[in-house]
Amino acid sequence: MTNPAAGTRPAADRAAARPAAASTAARRRRPFNWRLAGAWALLALAIAVSVLPFYWVLRTALSSNHALAANSASLLPADFSLGAFERVFGLQSPEQAVAEGGSGASINFWGYLVNSLLFAGITTAGAVFFSSMAAYAFARLRWKGRDKVFALFLGTVLVPPIFTALPNFLLVRNLGLLNTMLGMVLPYVFMTPFAIFFMRQFFLNMSREVEEAAMLDGAKHWRIFFQVVLPNAAAPIATLALLTFMTQWNEYFWPLLVGSDEGSRVLTVGLGVFKSQSPQGAPDWSGLMAATLVSALPVLILFAAFGRRIVNSIGFSGTK
Repeated sequence: MTNPAAGTRPAADRAAARPAAASTAARRRRPFNWRLAGAWALLALAIAVSVLPFYWVLRTALSSNHALAANSASLLPADFSLGAFERVFGLQSPEQAVAEGGSGASINFWGYLVNSLLFAGITTAGAVFFSSMAAYAFARLRWKGRDKVFALFLGTVLVPPIFTALPNFLLVRNLGLLNTMLGMVLPYVFMTPFAIFFMRQFFLNMSREVEEAAMLDGAKHWRIFFQVVLPNAAAPIATLALLTFMTQWNEYFWPLLVGSDEGSRVLTVGLGVFKSQSPQGAPDWSGLMAATLVSALPVLILFAAFGRRIVNSIGFSGTK
């Protein structure tokens, strides 16, 4: 007895194969999308332009100063060496550094690192705390002239920082705070217009129901701020802290202006040590790039770990 399904299977297979063959033929006839190809090419170019400087820093840091001049166009490390990192961490004597083509100048890397952590950490903690309080007052409290004061305060963003450097320097000098950590953090520790604007945008989007319930329980503004508002603003506070820390970690001009003493130097200022003349009559490029790479690691790690939160929180705070 014959199986009816056996006779219908080839026909079914042919029917199933027709759409696949038709789609394959359609793909073959589809014209080349030059616009899409151009977009991918531009994206690849943008990635290359963004990554190349970091690779060049790494390549120079792993090269010997003696071989850099002769192999300046090479994409690979010239005479691979870790001597630059040894000079950064103070593991070489001045004689060894000069023998390897370095400047021989000493750098107190660990002391500069501690100063950078203190400078960035203190300014971040103070700026986030005081800016959150100011943003809460601008967003949740009603008082006469609130919007005008906020507009005036926000207008200070248009003032270049170089214009306020001299008044701040004179103030720090008259207070006797030159070459001290307090003198370096004083202009940044209270608040910044961007930080207040950032937190205010988030507070404007918060629901008032929880605050009203706390007021019915007899809570005042201070208690509402610390026990209700701040716990609900953990995400934007963390984002603001990261952005502030990264900004202050890379700050150069102000620490150079008021912290030129060896005991108060931060990493960005300390990197200038490697600009001392090497035996080749040029800066210690390998040492400078190695120190730059090491000093950038904390910021790169923070951004890699919390970059998505930063983008999401900025997008949320920018909508109302």
